[in-house]
Amino acid sequence: MDADNDEEYRGPATLRIGDADLPVEIRMSAHFEPLEGRFRWAGRTTPHEELRERVSGGLREARIAIPGSPDAAVRLSEPDPWGGIRLSGAGTPPWFQ
Repeated sequence: MDADNDEEYRGPATLRIGDADLPVEIRMSAHFEPLEGRFRWAGRTTPHEELRERVSGGLREARIAIPGSPDAAVRLSEPDPWGGIRLSGAGTPPWFQ
């Protein structure tokens, strides 16, 4: 994580899908929505074949865990042309401690 900019994270994470833990590399950013009074965050995984197959099969929800931080619910979207998966969520970003 970039210590000078807590609104961004790039690095390792684990997606928890049922009983499976999938290690992934992600790039995420967050911004505060003053009207909602909470953060919105989003980003992408690097290409990951097993995750792409699961999302293509209909998977849309998981939990994301970033080392040193509590896990959080994450929404999964369709794979991009390079095999990465879009991630999004609301509330405290999962890399905030």
